[in-house]
Amino acid sequence: MTDKADLPYRPCAGIMLLNRDGLAFVGQRIDTTVEAWQMPQGGIDSGEDAETAAVRELGEEIGVAPDKVALIAEAPGEFFYDLPDDLVGQVWKGKWRGQRQKWFLYRFLGEDTDIDLATPHPEFMSWRWVDPADLPKLIVPFKRQLYADVLATFSGQLTIG
Repeated sequence: MTDKADLPYRPCAGIMLLNRDGLAFVGQRIDTTVEAWQMPQGGIDSGEDAETAAVRELGEEIGVAPDKVALIAEAPGEFFYDLPDDLVGQVWKGKWRGQRQKWFLYRFLGEDTDIDLATPHPEFMSWRWVDPADLPKLIVPFKRQLYADVLATFSGQLTIG
């Protein structure tokens, strides 16, 4: 069995994407049988900065081109979460205990038709726009506090209600 304490955190970029109405993008994960919604996120490649990774992930996960987004804010510092014990050693080839994430808030400049989940390596089976305040209750429980922290960080740029 893998000892979680011996594993590092996976470097990752996360994106809160807001539409013109101030609603946040969430996608329903394709790789789970439970209803699991999340915002786009993904690993930071070696030699890549976090913002470059964030924009790349938007293209890879939801088909959104860089010219369809504008940066609103970057969270200071990083957010961490640990995988539940039953997932340690099962995901990411067993190399990580969880993730350390740098988060970005982007405005979506495109139309809904610019979002395309049929990417070469699909991650989501469906998507929708939600009130940012609803994000923590949509995410899997082990990421709930992270989402609450991201919301608190970006609260000055959000209309939550």
